[in-house]
Order: sequence, then C-alpha cells, then structure tokens
Amino acid sequence: MEQDILKLIHLGGEHTVTGSCHLLQANGLNIMVDCGLAQGNDVILPMKAWPVEPVEIDYLFLTHAHIDHIGRVPELIAKGFKGEIITSYPTRAILAPMLEDAMGFTDMTSGAAAGMSEVIEELSWGFEYNEIFDLKKGITFKLGRAGHILGSCWIQFDISEHKTVVFSGDLGSKDTPVLCDPDVPEGCDLLILESTYGDRNHEGRADRVKRLGEVLVRAVADGGKVFIPAFSLGRTQELIYELDRIRQGSGVKVPVFIDSPLGLEITKIYSGLSEYWDKEAKELKAKGDHPIDFEGLYAVEHFRDHRKILEMSGPAIILAGSGMCTGGRIIEHLKAGIEDSRNDIFFVGYQAKGTAGRDILKYSKRPGGYVMLEGEKFDIKAKVHRLGGYSAHADQEGLIEWVKAMGEKPGRIKLVHGTKRAQEVLEDLRL
Repeated sequence: MEQDILKLIHLGGEHTVTGSCHLLQANGLNIMVDCGLAQGNDVILPMKAWPVEPVEIDYLFLTHAHIDHIGRVPELIAKGFKGEIITSYPTRAILAPMLEDAMGFTDMTSGAAAGMSEVIEELSWGFEYNEIFDLKKGITFKLGRAGHILGSCWIQFDISEHKTVVFSGDLGSKDTPVLCDPDVPEGCDLLILESTYGDRNHEGRADRVKRLGEVLVRAVADGGKVFIPAFSLGRTQELIYELDRIRQGSGVKVPVFIDSPLGLEITKIYSGLSEYWDKEAKELKAKGDHPIDFEGLYAVEHFRDHRKILEMSGPAIILAGSGMCTGGRIIEHLKAGIEDSRNDIFFVGYQAKGTAGRDILKYSKRPGGYVMLEGEKFDIKAKVHRLGGYSAHADQEGLIEWVKAMGEKPGRIKLVHGTKRAQEVLEDLRL
C-alpha cells in the first residue's frame, strides 16, 4: 500500500489478546480503532510513547464495549482527545455504565468520574449497521454486526474510493443467544483480523448447553453452591438465557442470583434494545417467555443482600463479576466457598495469565492446590469445571468461514488479538 495514503500502527493488542488499540493514518486523518486496557500479563504502549498526541486524534471508533477495547478512553480524554467517538447505537447505550464501572477501580474521585462520563456522552455518536456514512477527506465508513456481544461491530473504511480497510473487532460465533449472526464484508484490500482462538475450535452450542445442564444437576445434588465468574456484558446475559432453557428442560429449579450491579444494569439495557436481538429471542419474547428473565432469577442489587447471599446455604447458582476473578463480588464468594468440597466453580470464558481465574484452573489440578485472593491463601477444595463453547469469540473454524464468505478474498490479512501460537497456526492455514 502507498505509505503516503495509508499507515497502520498498532498501539496495543497486536500480539496479545487484550489491550486493543490501533491507529489508522489516512488522507491526513488520525483515526483510532479501540482504546482498551490490558488484562493479566498483557502489556500495552503508554500514551506518552505514541507517535501522535491524544489531541491530534481526529476520530475514535469503538468496535464494542468490553473494557479491553474501551478501558483507556477516560485516560485518552484526560490527556487531550477532543475528537468524535463513533460506534453502534447499542454500544453507545452500554458505553457509559461500562466506563463508570471501570473508573470506579481507579483513583478518580466520584465527581471527576461523573464529569468524565458527561464528556464521553457529548463526544460519542451511535450509528446504524450496514449503512455508509461520510467521514471527511474522501473517507467513508460502514459498521457491520460482529456477533460478539450486543452492539459489537466490524468497521470498514473506504479511502478515496480505491483502498478498503476492515477491522474485524472481536468476532462472535453463529447461533449465539440473543445476538444476530455476524455480517460479512464484501471484501477489502487490508483486513485486520482477530485471532484469539486461531489455534482451536469450540464445542457446539447444543453440546455446551447439554454439558452445562448435566454438570449443574450433579453440582446442586449435594446442596452446595455453584459459582460462575461472568463478565457483566455479554456472558451474564448469555448464561441467563441458557440457564432458563436448562431449568425448563431438566427441572433443576434452584435459585439463580445475579450478584453484579453492573451485570444487572447491562441486562436492563439489553432488555431495552430488543430491536437488535436475533429472531429466536424476539419470538420467545412475543410468546411471553422473556429470553433473559425467568421465575427464580434474583437480582442482588444492594451490598446488604450480597452479604446475605454469602452467608446463606445452598443449593444456589451465583453469577458474579469479574469474569477472570480479578476483582468484584466473585472474590468474596470464592473466599467464602472455595474451601468447601460441596461447591463448584464454573469457568465459561478466557482466563488471562496472571489472573486468579487462571490460577484456580491451573492449581485445582494439583494435590494441595491453592490460590491467593486479595493476599490470602485459600486451598482449592471446590470442584472446578472449564466449560468450552461459551467463548464470545469465533473459533478457528468460524474465523476461516467468515473470511471465505467474503465476496472477494482480502488483498492482505494482518492478524491481531491473539497469542503467538494462535497467530502462527492461523497464518499457516493461509486464509
């Protein structure tokens, strides 16, 4: 590609799973795609080392509202960014609560956080899917559904009518509860493609639901608790949907608690965005079977209620954040229950190196295994399960299928958002 027309610089997420941040320089514009936090042992380039100052960035496009894609937006603004934030309508609706939660774990005062939220609200714009919009200087853009979480999108830039660049963002799988399947671009000159699961495939949706149901039946038979560390955005709503289906089919009627203030808020927003649901979810709602609500589902809104859940006996199913056990209410649940052999812990998503979730998975397989939680040592006596098929990311087969479905093969593919092994395996397949 002609360097005077287009240049791509990766500021985070090039060879790691988290910390997405990419700079596209085209026709004199500085366009950033995502600005996320790194998680676990992943590292990102500090803003002081960027080739441009935050104030020089004209546009920030957000592929979706997970923290590893949006978590540095407050820092970007604090250091001078005054451009427009562009994303899909659902992501814009979810953006504020996700960032407010993230800012709660910083040294930012509540007043400063509120002020930052107002600035983000003023700068951000939501756009519909699959419509072409003018940016400036001969550049247009289009957002397509990515199927990762509600509001997730891939982004296509057409530059001066002869160069097309597509950022996949995080791609999801087909047949994911509530979400529409990913749209497919017609083709492009350059595709920046995520590769999180470029070296493996997931089990099918039917298999994962069956396995979750079987494990739940066994888990609650001894009167213990089932702890599910779950991301507030996406995974919590997906689990609510499938737990409802399992309860209807298996007769397991133990109470399900959402012990996550953010998870509850996002679930309410999901409910208000039903026009973006898939056909199956819409049909269930029309029949009176709300896809993310059911009898026996309880919202733990106040901290006093959280304390009661900690002290109550089982059986019960508890969904709490964070998904990698790096903080949040799940930590207190684990501290109270990980040393009880009647309890079970279900991991349904990626656990980055350096997180407590990763340590629990690793050391639960060893005699005398333990984990450090907030500086305290806890023996892992609860049964630990890793349930495949719940990743919000497309697997190797899904990535290949998505690329091959394009009308024309991409001129070039640049892999990002994956480990070295995942990228090497995917590269060897010569997409």
